[in-house]
Amino acid sequence: MNIVRLAPFAAACLAVLLHVSGNAYAEADVSDEALKATGERMRQTAQELQQDIQERLQRLRKERAALEAKQAAERKQEAERARQQAEKEQATLAAVKEAKQREALAAAQEKARRETAVRVAEAERMRQAELKEKLDQETALERAQQESLDAYKAGTKKQTLGTQTQFGVDL
Repeated sequence: MNIVRLAPFAAACLAVLLHVSGNAYAEADVSDEALKATGERMRQTAQELQQDIQERLQRLRKERAALEAKQAAERKQEAERARQQAEKEQATLAAVKEAKQREALAAAQEKARRETAVRVAEAERMRQAELKEKLDQETALERAQQESLDAYKAGTKKQTLGTQTQFGVDL
């Protein structure tokens, strides 16, 4: 791929070299030796260009391999960061969920305490009402008993001899 890009450059250099060497020797007689030397120089130049191209190609391949390795390492680091972030978010969600559960449990316990307190208060009120009712009954019974006793005592004081009616006996 890079060879194709460098081929026009190499051809241009070769053409310039031929042109320059051609102008330099245009005035002189061109012998076989000169042509061979020029051909040899051109081959050497072409070899040097080919070596330069190969070296540059190798350097570019190494740079590309290094860049790919660097990008792979960056992708790996990014994946690790994403995994750690996901773990952190999962831990946060678990903590939030646990906190909500604790809050719900605390709310349920508080509700149960309130309901128990209401039931205890209601039971106490009922017990007090029953106690008051029994106390009222006892008080009413004692009052009735006292009234009955008072009536009996009052009735016995009013009775005198001869005031009592006796059946079957005439006086």
